Amino acid sequence: MVTKTANVNLRIKSDIKKQAEEILEKLGIPRSVAVDMFYRQIIAHKGIPFALTLTNDIPFREEMSREQFDDMMATGLEQAKQDEAYDVDEVFDDLEKGLLK
Repeated sequence: MVTKTANVNLRIKSDIKKQAEEILEKLGIPRSVAVDMFYRQIIAHKGIPFALTLTNDIPFREEMSREQFDDMMATGLEQAKQDEAYDVDEVFDDLEKGLLK
């Protein structure tokens, strides 16, 4: 029995490609196998095999007017003046603890 194959051509940012392929190489998975695995998961899930969500907590700068951005920065400055801030080292420690669980 001969299995037919098809080509998939796509364009992707070079830095994304490089980072992903470095990981795939460490895993011993060829790029073509990774794409095949992704397609098979799309079929198995009858959709994208992971959640596609956008958070509304903090808007992107490009989505904000100058006034909205200035207000956000003023709020942050006021919080800093009132010592309503977190120590950056403690924040990163908490993040790392959460990632390692």
